[in-house]
Amino acid sequence: MALYLSGDPDADKLLEEDPLALLIGMVLDQQVPLEWAFYGPFNLMQRLDDRLDSSGIAEMPEEALIAAFAARPALHRYPASMAKRVQALARHLVDEYGGDASKIWTTAHTGKELFDRVRALPGFGQQKAKIFIALLGKQFGVGTEGWVEVASPFGNYGTHLSVADIDGPESLALVREHKREMKAAAKKATPAKKAPAKKSVPAKKAPAKKAPAKKAPAKKAPAKKAPAKKSAPATKAPAKKSAPARKAPAKKAPAAKKAPARKSAPAKKAVARKAPARTAAAKRSAASA
Repeated sequence: MALYLSGDPDADKLLEEDPLALLIGMVLDQQVPLEWAFYGPFNLMQRLDDRLDSSGIAEMPEEALIAAFAARPALHRYPASMAKRVQALARHLVDEYGGDASKIWTTAHTGKELFDRVRALPGFGQQKAKIFIALLGKQFGVGTEGWVEVASPFGNYGTHLSVADIDGPESLALVREHKREMKAAAKKATPAKKAPAKKSVPAKKAPAKKAPAKKAPAKKAPAKKAPAKKSAPATKAPAKKSAPARKAPAKKAPAAKKAPARKSAPAKKAVARKAPARTAAAKRSAASA
């Protein structure tokens, strides 16, 4: 048996000999080309002092493992996320299988038990679990009873649906062609779901354009300022007329008081002038006596 997944003989050999490397390659096999994914375990081993160990990865500081994944060239398009997922996988293997990844399938008694174990691994959904079991059965000769049924349709022979069917350049090309067809079918289904969303957007924006109708009443505000301009002159006009009315009486008062004073003074002096007449008569009477 010789795998043909990474495009590198040394990396493929590691996948054949190290169950942990095979599991890590399966975890990384999403959203990137399969060669990139399955070369990842070999690259990671070189960055971890040429040793892949479940216990070592499980006990590593998370930041250190992320740095190993993110160093250029990165082991994945999303290195931090995948580093956390691989560490979770290593911890699961330590807790459930003593760090020995091969016990997942060497100690399983039925296909259902094998499926449940693989499905419980961090980073493995239902489809990935089926593909991995198909890979074990087709490429590694794992003959757990019922594995073909639990891995269907990927466990069926004569198909080219997944990495389980790749054993050379020709089968690799057929698997890629199948994936392209699957992606094309998915793209055709996508526009039908987006069409309703595009129609709803204009319907919501149309009422918002009628808002200027609310601004028209605000322009009539100048009508309130007109009365204010007329009231101001009305209050100032009376103030100007009252000032001259008060000053006119003040000028006539002095003339009225001075006129009586001038007439009374001569009257008193006239009486004083008649006194000498009385004195002459007295003198005459005294002389005749």
